[in-house]
Amino acid sequence: MLDHVSITVSDLARAARFYDAVMAALGVPCVWREHDAIGYGARNTAEDDGHTYLTIRATAATIGADRRHWCFRAPDRAAVDAFHAAGVAHGGADDGAPGTRPHYHEHYYAAFLRDPDGNRVEAVCNRAP
Repeated sequence: MLDHVSITVSDLARAARFYDAVMAALGVPCVWREHDAIGYGARNTAEDDGHTYLTIRATAATIGADRRHWCFRAPDRAAVDAFHAAGVAHGGADDGAPGTRPHYHEHYYAAFLRDPDGNRVEAVCNRAP
């Protein structure tokens, strides 16, 4: 459904440690890095439009902890577990340990984190184990 997403952060170096770790756990490469932004994933083209792209952007504005939420696809349950462990180890906060969420469907396996700015991120595997 999503083509691309941008998440704003107050401290790009701190956010880079977190997002480099959680994206690597999901197998998503960092594809560019500048003084005020970092990009992960692959941009779509006219010939290949099945990708999602994430940009982490620095801002001087106050970041509010509201109901924003981004969920990243994981290839398997082990990647969800690795996402959660990497996030907690790199400055994130647990916001829901890895496990099934049967109220979505019987195989919905997800983990939730707060990044260092309070943005809520999730990794999910929808496949049966």
